Amino acid sequence: MEVKRIRQRREYKTFNKRKRDQLEALYNAGVPVKKLSEILGYPHQSIYRELKRGYYMHRDTEWRETRKYSADKAQFQADLNATAKGAPLKIGNDHKFAAFVEKMILSGYSPEAVLLYIKENGLEFQTKVCRVTLYSYIENGVFLKISTKNLLRKGSMKNKDKKEKEAKKLPKPEHSIECRPSEVAKRITFGHWEGDSVIGQRKKGETVLTFTERLTRMELIFKSPSKTAASTVRVLNRLERRFGSKNFREIFKTITFDNGAEFSDTERMEISPYTKKKRTSVYYCHPYCSSERGSNENQNGFIRRFIPKGTDISQYTNDYIEYVQDFMNSYPRKLFNGENAETRFKNELKKLNISIF
Repeated sequence: MEVKRIRQRREYKTFNKRKRDQLEALYNAGVPVKKLSEILGYPHQSIYRELKRGYYMHRDTEWRETRKYSADKAQFQADLNATAKGAPLKIGNDHKFAAFVEKMILSGYSPEAVLLYIKENGLEFQTKVCRVTLYSYIENGVFLKISTKNLLRKGSMKNKDKKEKEAKKLPKPEHSIECRPSEVAKRITFGHWEGDSVIGQRKKGETVLTFTERLTRMELIFKSPSKTAASTVRVLNRLERRFGSKNFREIFKTITFDNGAEFSDTERMEISPYTKKKRTSVYYCHPYCSSERGSNENQNGFIRRFIPKGTDISQYTNDYIEYVQDFMNSYPRKLFNGENAETRFKNELKKLNISIF
């Protein structure tokens, strides 16, 4: 009897967006390729090819680079390969748009902020792209003068596991963030600030003191000769002289700090040396809970675009610090539909009939 051999037809599976999202989560969590193959149901060779399509260098807040996989990048590359058979990229030959994007990003804007700036100022270009597409173009080398290395952050922010640590020093109970008025946490009233210090080299020397208003995200930045309580008090005294004691009390209702030694002189920060009356209320976060002053932490990350870690603060002039402050306060915010912090801050001052600009 003749035995017929039946050749089985090999089935090929291609990656779709859902599978790429699964691969991104697993690979970036450290799952080895062999295990990925078992979980996703693809051969090793397919996994390696797909990883190669979506590799990028991820830069963390310490500016360390590690290789990661991006599902969006891989999907974009797959779509880009398909465009060879059909329509070209949206940007086409719109050199004016490309030059504008490159100029703005090289001056410190994020891709999203560039699009907000275009919308807010009513600029017209042939090309109209969304945030995801613009990021994808940068990642895939569509622009000649910029790449992901020109971006402050790459990828989405993810929460990390936090280890509980023993506090070195606890503030007095009445100054704990738990005693802070509840309206502050809700961001419904003006005049509540978060403060911190940004250091340069890890040794004694000049630092930068930063203050962020929670409702408007207005940023105030000052050079400080040292990371001491006396230096912090001097900066607050200077602010009170600048705004006037009455206005200072309206603008700085509360300030929330971490537990650093430079913020330890609560009494001198709260009491005015000019009127001998209380000028503000100071509160402290729980130890190792920087998320309790998250707006200020995010702004400090912004400042690192201009003052990288490890640099000597003394090399930066007061004019340069003021430039950084003005840049941040005029930066278009997605949170405010493209409006900047300075505009919102001035509107709040107008409600209080305060004119300081």
